[in-house]
Amino acid sequence: MEKIEEQFANLRIAKRCALTEDSTYLLDIDVSKSVQAESNHLVAVSCSNKSIKVYSRETLHLLREYSGHPGLLNGVRFAHTSENMLFSACSDGTIKCWDTRLATQETIQLFSGYPSNVFISFDINCSDLIVCAGTEKVEEDTFMVFWDARSNTNYACAAKEPLGTYSETHNDDITKICFHPMKPNLVASGSTDGLVNVFDINKENEDDALIATCNSNSSVSFIGWSGKDYKQVYCMTHTEGFCWWDLTQIDTEEPMTLLQIQDVREVVFIENSNLNYLIGGLYHEKADKLFFVGGTAMGNIHLINCGIDGLSLVGTLHGGHSAAVRSFYWNMTDDSLLTGGEDAQLLLWKPGAVERSLVKKASMKIASSVQQRVRIHSQLSKRKKT
Repeated sequence: MEKIEEQFANLRIAKRCALTEDSTYLLDIDVSKSVQAESNHLVAVSCSNKSIKVYSRETLHLLREYSGHPGLLNGVRFAHTSENMLFSACSDGTIKCWDTRLATQETIQLFSGYPSNVFISFDINCSDLIVCAGTEKVEEDTFMVFWDARSNTNYACAAKEPLGTYSETHNDDITKICFHPMKPNLVASGSTDGLVNVFDINKENEDDALIATCNSNSSVSFIGWSGKDYKQVYCMTHTEGFCWWDLTQIDTEEPMTLLQIQDVREVVFIENSNLNYLIGGLYHEKADKLFFVGGTAMGNIHLINCGIDGLSLVGTLHGGHSAAVRSFYWNMTDDSLLTGGEDAQLLLWKPGAVERSLVKKASMKIASSVQQRVRIHSQLSKRKKT
C-alpha cells in the first residue's frame, strides 16, 4: 500500500487536451491495447454532445472526431486484439465500430438491435468475438443483446443482427455490462433493479448460463472484476454505495459478500475535503488490491483502498479539474492516469510530471439533466426509495 500511496501522491499533470469553448462532459475513456511503443496508444472519449474524440495518448492531440450520432452515447471500447478498432454504443439501438486509421465518418461494422432497443451499456469480450449491450426497460422488457463481433472483409457491410438475447434475469434498465478480463465466456451485468448477475455464455440457454445473482439493494451504476484470476465482482450504486462479492463461495456454505456499504460518503474520512460521488473502480494486479476513484464537485480526485475490513483513503489529486470528474483510465504499465470531467477537460497525469502550460480553464459547470454528477438513472433509484 505504501508504494501505491507514493505513486498516487506523485502524480502531476503532464498534458491537457486543447482548450475549447465547447461545454461538453467527458463521459467515458478507453485506451487502445497496442503491442507497440506506448507513444502509439490512442485515447477515445465519449462526450455528452454525442461525439467521440480520439487523441494521441502521449500528446493529447486530437486525431479523429466521430459526430452525428442520432442518440446519446453510452460507452467507448477499443478491441483487445486490434488496436485501431473502436466500438461505441448509442441509444438509437446500434453498436458502431470504426477503424481509427481511416479519415472517414463511415463505420466498418454496424450492429443493430431490435426495434424497441435503447442501449445504455455495452462491452466486448477479451477475445473480440462477442459484443453485448444492455437496454433500457421498455414496457415490461429489458434485454442483454449479443452479436458476433468478427469483422467482414468487405467494409461496406450490412448491419449485423443479434445472435440472441437474455431477457429473464433483470426486470429493469441494464446499466452496466462487463466481460471477464481473461475468460471470454464470462460476463457480468448490473441493473437499476439492484442485481449484479454473472453468466457463462457458453451455456445453451439463459437459465443454465446464470452462475450467480448478487443483490446490492440499490440501483447499480458501475461493475467490475477483481482478485487473483478475477474471481470476485464488485459494484457501485447510484446512491454511492459499494458491494463486493467472492464468486469462489458460490458452491460453499460461506457467505459470498466480502463488503457491503450503503453510502461510502458516510464512512470515508477525508481531512479538509469531502467525497461527493464515486466514479468507478480498478483492480491493481501488481499490488493485488481493489481501489475505487471518487471526487468532489470542484474537481478533486480521491483514490480509496477497498479491503474486507473496510475502506481507507489513499490520496487526493488537486488542481486539475474545475468541475466534477466523470471518467478515468489508470494505466498499470506506467502508473499514469487519464481523467475527463464536466469542465470539458481531458488530463494526463504522470508520476513526477511537470506541466509546461499552467493555463487552467475556468469553472464551467453546465446546467443540464446531469447537473451535480446525477447519473442518468439516479431519479429512478430515488423513486424506488420513496
